[in-house]
Amino acid sequence: MPDTEHPYMRVAERIRRRILDGALQEGEKLPAQRDLAKSEGVSVATLGKALDQLQVEGYITTSRKGTFVANAPEVAPSSYDRITRVLRTGSVLAEGESMIVTAAELLRPPQYVAELFDLDAGDQVVRRQWHTGKGQQRTGLYVTWYPAHFAASVPELLSTSRQSSPGILLKIQQATGRRIVSGRDDIHSRDADEREANFLGLRIGSPILAGAHRLWDEQGVIEYGEWCLPYRLAVGYEYSFEAAPEAT
Repeated sequence: MPDTEHPYMRVAERIRRRILDGALQEGEKLPAQRDLAKSEGVSVATLGKALDQLQVEGYITTSRKGTFVANAPEVAPSSYDRITRVLRTGSVLAEGESMIVTAAELLRPPQYVAELFDLDAGDQVVRRQWHTGKGQQRTGLYVTWYPAHFAASVPELLSTSRQSSPGILLKIQQATGRRIVSGRDDIHSRDADEREANFLGLRIGSPILAGAHRLWDEQGVIEYGEWCLPYRLAVGYEYSFEAAPEAT
């Protein structure tokens, strides 16, 4: 994701990432603005704009007592956030977040998945299903798919162990030499089916935010994932535009 040119947005992104990673806990008080501006290397005015942005997004709250990380923020990490987190920290999970893997298997995929991985008829893939939570709250249900031959280099792909699962993507890159260079997310809203409702603790037919992502390099797709989030959570993205020729 390209970095934005505005200094206050770069500061907002750094603080946002610390909240999503759990380095800043729910309800935690942020340092005084002058101290925080100094540690971020920006002016108080620039920091103020960054905090305004985070407040609009629902990450923080302010009062006469100071600025605090919002309790149970109604935001969820995007696919980009989780992917960059695991490559940066070795874990796809934020501080205080848990993961339970309910399936890790080799199987013949649906036709659309076979086409994504450019497979021949009868070829298999690795399919993993897992869900995340924080306290009593379910925060997401995920299914991720990988080329079958990855399992020879990364046996953890076929394990439901909680210890190794959060760092699977990093292990794949280290073991195979493949490096993610591009990705795409597609997101839409719909009603939860019985399986999704059961894992997320919702009623069947409740609205959810559903999405799919693809990660690839010059050799092809490394990971394909499908996921859904409870209706109470929102996903935010940040982006900038490269210079483009003016319309004539």
